[in-house]
Amino acid sequence: MKIEKTINETNFELGEDHFSLSAITPLLENAFDKSDAQKIDIIQDHVKTILETLGMDLKDDSLKGTPLRVAKMFVNEIFGGLNPENKPKASTFNNSYKYGEMLVEKNITLYSTCEHHLLPIVGKAHVAYVSNGTVVGLSKMNRIVDYYAKRPQVQERLTLQIVQELQAILGTKDVACVIDAKHLCVNSRGISDTASSTVTSEFGGVFNTEEKKRDFLDYIKLDTTF
Repeated sequence: MKIEKTINETNFELGEDHFSLSAITPLLENAFDKSDAQKIDIIQDHVKTILETLGMDLKDDSLKGTPLRVAKMFVNEIFGGLNPENKPKASTFNNSYKYGEMLVEKNITLYSTCEHHLLPIVGKAHVAYVSNGTVVGLSKMNRIVDYYAKRPQVQERLTLQIVQELQAILGTKDVACVIDAKHLCVNSRGISDTASSTVTSEFGGVFNTEEKKRDFLDYIKLDTTF
């Protein structure tokens, strides 16, 4: 299966505690040689081995279905964004009403998985763009966030992928994204700091100007609770 690459490969440094990485999710060349059903069978066996190695009795009624449940969850749900067949079809439309200000989709619920410890990342994404003549359906912005979140991730890469995908779809650099999320690899293990969250941002095109950047940040602070 050919992997569609609409994201520009961009390398950047993440600091002394991270490796340099690309905005492209690292995948093996044969990542899609196996069907989802085959992957579930293989993962099920490995999960069974892990649990038995930990000393769990998989003959217990509560545990005997766990390897299959975990395998299905990995392939069909929390890592479903690895499969390009699940990529949302983002239809675009002409901006016939000539709306020229930024459009902001805020508080997009985000569930992802830290690729370092395979623990949850839970937070909110705020996405904006300024049309250059093309608009995209609102729900597609949510679906793009969800698609790239549903894979082993680092938050920096996820932020870039969302921005670069929308730039490709809309044909404009004028896209921005801010993500505020809690990482359970920080909150529930290691330092076990339950209060901290991680904020990342990517500003493209006009959002690199101080005025537009400030407008976007002011938008996402608005209280829109109903």
